[in-house]
Amino acid sequence: ISTMTNKKIVQTLAFLLLLSISIPSGATAITGDPVTTSTTKTEDPRARQLMDRLDDIKKMDKSELTGAERKNLRKEVKGIRKEMKSMSGGVYLSVGAIIIVILILILIL
Repeated sequence: ISTMTNKKIVQTLAFLLLLSISIPSGATAITGDPVTTSTTKTEDPRARQLMDRLDDIKKMDKSELTGAERKNLRKEVKGIRKEMKSMSGGVYLSVGAIIIVILILILIL
């Protein structure tokens, strides 16, 4: 009976752990829009510059650009998003990492 109650406790804790982990703010990047949530500090002048540059790139007429110019724009956008992500800070866990943590907890207990 003792092992059965331990198993139920572990399952309950794993479920609560899963529920307590929030989705990172970068999840809005799935839609293709730049991250404009409140996590970007608009008080920071560098963040404001990066957001303005992303808006400029978004408004550009890209149909007249050459392939190399488009490639450079894509690299620039990726670099800007990477810099903004590093500025926001925080610790994010992937789904795989969460599953591994849960499995380790189950094996230990």
